[in-house]
Amino acid sequence: MTDQPTPSADGAAPDLATLSFEDALRALETIVRRLESGDVPLDESISLYAEGEALRKQCAQRLADAEARIAKLTIDASGAISGTQPFGVD
Repeated sequence: MTDQPTPSADGAAPDLATLSFEDALRALETIVRRLESGDVPLDESISLYAEGEALRKQCAQRLADAEARIAKLTIDASGAISGTQPFGVD
């Protein structure tokens, strides 16, 4: 298994929307390692940076979407669930 997403038949990287959060994060980590190594030519570094930024945005959006779906259950004094409220709201 590789650290990077598998290119499609035409050689292009897969659509970000089709990547799972975990695959997008792994691809982003691979890009960061390559850039930190200092062994990447400038033009490729710029391309990798742009790809990494797109992956970062995708991961951030997936996390925001997941957080929006998480509801904190509100339990009343009798122990019954009385409703829900958004995650992080007390």
